[in-house]
Amino acid sequence: MKLVRNSLVGLAVLAVAVVVVAFMLPRVVTVERGTVIAAPPEKVFVHVNSLRRFNEWSPWYERDPAMEQSFEGPEEGVGAKMSWKSDNPDVGSGRQEIVDSVPNERVRVALDFGDMGNGTAGYTLTPEGDGTKIVWDFRTDLGNNPVARYFGLMFDKWIGADYEKGLARLKVLVESQP
Repeated sequence: MKLVRNSLVGLAVLAVAVVVVAFMLPRVVTVERGTVIAAPPEKVFVHVNSLRRFNEWSPWYERDPAMEQSFEGPEEGVGAKMSWKSDNPDVGSGRQEIVDSVPNERVRVALDFGDMGNGTAGYTLTPEGDGTKIVWDFRTDLGNNPVARYFGLMFDKWIGADYEKGLARLKVLVESQP
């Protein structure tokens, strides 16, 4: 009987410790990747300021070119919207909208992944020598969900590789244009 009681007390202490540690983990997760593209900011900007051009370099489009997509709003800039739906779990479904755009400097995008949550992404362009440094970032607030906060530890691994692949494709695309 003492063994059962001690085991239950031990499990309760462990459960409390897991929850306490979760609340010590970051609530906001940020993932960033960057590269330098041998082209001026205006040549890079046209590709990140248009969601209709996103598939030209998107790492997710390559995974599922048959995904359903729809576009709303202007061709580029603030108010441009894109929705996608894929049966591929690595692509999923969601919606993105450009919410801020400063020519040749930055683009901010609001992301809605439905039940998976929301976030923001952005592209920051900075002249660097004869080229442009582009930083692609993702941010999300995991709230007070302890399970989500543990998953937050994996975001850099999950998203970072895709961002690196997308930036490499963007680099090739922009640098191959006259």
